[in-house]
Amino acid sequence: MRLSTYPLSTVKELPAEAEIVSHQLMLRAGLIRRLAAGLYTWLPMGLRVLRNGRENRARGNGSRRSARAADATIQPAELWQESGRWADFGPELLRIQDRMSAPSSMARPTKR
Repeated sequence: MRLSTYPLSTVKELPAEAEIVSHQLMLRAGLIRRLAAGLYTWLPMGLRVLRNGRENRARGNGSRRSARAADATIQPAELWQESGRWADFGPELLRIQDRMSAPSSMARPTKR
């Protein structure tokens, strides 16, 4: 894929909601995007950076027999409801509410 057609959206100005320098840089570089209040999703370039970091850690820890940890993902219920999966998954879907009582799910949607 050519870099000119790669889905990369950078921001010139500092995001108002970002207070930590690393958070500001990740938003400005187009590595992450805000999904909901306090929730962010990885963009394609950010996933690439994340995978490279995991590979480097795995390579460094390979001789130590360390275990890998999985990332939990919290997503707002709207994403699941618009695809019809909120009702389809039934009790198997871990449903949680944030402190504002907004419904969320702690899982990743799968493609049908």
